[in-house]
Amino acid sequence: MSEWQQVLREGVDTLEKLAKRFGDDVIDVDALKPAFDNFQMRLTPAVLEQIKEVGDPMWQQYVPTVEELDIQDGMIDSLDEDGDSPVPNITHRYPDRALFLVSPVCASYCRFCTRRRKVGDPEKIPLNQYESAFEYIRSHPEIRDIIMSGGDPMMLSDRRLEYLFQNLRAIPHVEIIRIGSRITSHLPERITPEFCEMVKKYHPIYMNTHFNHPSELTPAAVAALGRLADAGVPLGCQTVLLRGVNDDPAIMKELMQKLLKARVRPYYIYMADQVAGGEHFRTTVQKGLEIVQALRGWTSGLAVPHFVIDAPGGGGKVPLLPEYVEEITDDEVVFRNYAGERYVYKQPRIPVPVDGCGVAAEAAPDIVPIQTRKKSKRSKRPAAKRSARAG
Repeated sequence: MSEWQQVLREGVDTLEKLAKRFGDDVIDVDALKPAFDNFQMRLTPAVLEQIKEVGDPMWQQYVPTVEELDIQDGMIDSLDEDGDSPVPNITHRYPDRALFLVSPVCASYCRFCTRRRKVGDPEKIPLNQYESAFEYIRSHPEIRDIIMSGGDPMMLSDRRLEYLFQNLRAIPHVEIIRIGSRITSHLPERITPEFCEMVKKYHPIYMNTHFNHPSELTPAAVAALGRLADAGVPLGCQTVLLRGVNDDPAIMKELMQKLLKARVRPYYIYMADQVAGGEHFRTTVQKGLEIVQALRGWTSGLAVPHFVIDAPGGGGKVPLLPEYVEEITDDEVVFRNYAGERYVYKQPRIPVPVDGCGVAAEAAPDIVPIQTRKKSKRSKRPAAKRSARAG
């Protein structure tokens, strides 16, 4: 057994163990058991170390609560991943990339997980059905980018991961392999020198990490990130906006700056998915826009991720931005900067095309003039029916 697997065994995975660690007066085992039965719990030693007190941001992310049983507008499969799954373990929603579920388990389980209907259940993310996934990818040459997820791919052994890398690299049109993992925060011991040496053989391989709070960037986590970066693995971070955890501009700014210092490029801030059992984590969209506005211009652009909603029902990621543009006309664009100051940008003067005799020609049919001094309006046409499936 490897060191990281031994460390994993030292965690807390039952409510009884949780009560023993934090006290029976804090953990009501009987009250929390239905929530635990609905979605399992596991806290690694690293996560337990990050919990400084009951109710803090780390506690809220991982410890079951009776609020998980209060289902209002949450959905079991909020992103309709199963609807875009042509074969087991594959979700193909976007034109040139696909999601490949390769592991059913995580080192620790986030209570807001969008895939909580599957994660922790090996029968729902089967390890014996890789071949149909490989065959699907082989037969779809438009797929150039594979995102390995789960569960957490880094819970697999190096041998299993290398098997996946080898098979994907044998497919000529697969150019990019990405790993979605929270292991650097949950179990930094998993980023071993042996893994780092192995992964170099299969580049380009990217890793999207997941940090939600500055306190998760412990010295051990930063060291693990450093090992990955030194092995040539470009690192990004996907952060989820969570009520009571990071819904504060100062906390998000500190997190993004610390990520950059650890050689991780902030990639996304997600609105929490509308998943059943995680509704109590959701904030308003206005809160997310407030946070983006507190980042853009007030810190390095490298530290400003995209703010997105992963559209319920499988619509994909939709970026959201604060309103900076006040007016667009043929003559000018009026906008405000990060500090709220107003500026005007003059539109270029488009020359009228003329024929050989110097007579003005008709405008090209694909150029639609904008009416002067009239604000642009959003199209009210219905969204086009999705024709390309991806993940």
